[in-house]
Amino acid sequence: MNILLIGSGGREHALAWKIRRSPLVKRLAIAPGNPGMSELGEIHDIKVTDVKNLVGLALSIQADLVVVGPEAALAEGIADALARVNIPCFGPSQKAAQLESSKAFTKDFCKRHNIPTADYETFTDEWEAKAFLKSYQPPYIIKADGLAAGKGVAISPDLQDAYAEVEAMFGGRYGAASKTVVIEEFMTGEEASIFAIADGETAMLFGYAQDHKRAFDGDTGPNTGGMGTYSPAPIVTPELLEITKRDILGPTMRGMKAEGVPYKGVLYAGLMVEDGNPRLVEYNARFGDPECQVLMLRLKSDIVPYLLAAATGRLRDLPEPEWHSDAAVCVVFAAQGYPDSPLGGSIIRGAEQDFGPDVSVFHAGTKRLDDGRLAANGGRVLNVCARGKTLQEARDAAYAAIAKIDWPMGFFRTDIGWRAL
Repeated sequence: MNILLIGSGGREHALAWKIRRSPLVKRLAIAPGNPGMSELGEIHDIKVTDVKNLVGLALSIQADLVVVGPEAALAEGIADALARVNIPCFGPSQKAAQLESSKAFTKDFCKRHNIPTADYETFTDEWEAKAFLKSYQPPYIIKADGLAAGKGVAISPDLQDAYAEVEAMFGGRYGAASKTVVIEEFMTGEEASIFAIADGETAMLFGYAQDHKRAFDGDTGPNTGGMGTYSPAPIVTPELLEITKRDILGPTMRGMKAEGVPYKGVLYAGLMVEDGNPRLVEYNARFGDPECQVLMLRLKSDIVPYLLAAATGRLRDLPEPEWHSDAAVCVVFAAQGYPDSPLGGSIIRGAEQDFGPDVSVFHAGTKRLDDGRLAANGGRVLNVCARGKTLQEARDAAYAAIAKIDWPMGFFRTDIGWRAL
């Protein structure tokens, strides 16, 4: 098979790492890729939002499958464009991707199909939003409607801070993404990330993890795209998986089909779990980042048949995927200043050494300088991941590897997996 993988982050590096291990793969093209992915496939410098040239690349390599990593490509309609030239795409259509690209769409969808989630209201006017805040008790949850790289959510401890967040969002903090704002009730409980892959008819469970969204130890500091993950997560029990399939994933698949937008690709449910009962925090239309990294380390089955079956409507022909019993941990090594103003350009040494068979370092925001040195080129720069027989063993291996990387301008959380440990 010839496969085109779209994306350039840690999630896509992990997908490339897993796809490359499939005996089915003859050729792997990656666009735009990153320095760490260059050993796994051929790199093409095409932006993830350049739909015309991405489709051209897929045609030129005679792609049997296109795998879409980032949400931005889906929101631009890459799956629709590929369908017009009869190339299977692992990823939802532009309309179906609204489950991620519009929080207002998803909240309204949940209301129509009785999917448990937080109470909410949607606003396009700053003063109406401020007036509504008085009807809720703190903390206040304020979300930009559109895509904001995982950072368009504010948790305000008091009314004045909430007012400031509303002003900032309507003032253009996230550009067009915050022209519409969603205000939700605060949900208590413990977060979990449950993944399924879907083929338009059914959703097959495809792993679970727990993320750490805040920038600093103890779940403090600003929200980020994710500072680390681990899997398995004790909060995700067999009972929780069954409830999630019955009350959240199942109604979503039926509802999307009934509304004329059947869903294909990854269906990533971010949940808040209280007393064993899940409520939907949000949907993502792609693998989580950095959740994908630990899932790829734990996935025992060849991933390619599942990606292809989801894209072509044949998941019913495959058994449930097999998983290693080992635990996996991913620690995000980020640039100082992340998430607000990450400092770029600093030199990273030692990230590409051999850390042993149980450690993988996935590049997320790096660039190769003309002299061959590796430099930071983003907020979340490296994902240091490890497998172990226990969560403690995996975590120890990941932090031991970080200690060998010489990057004074980076920082990381030291407590990934603390809830389980």
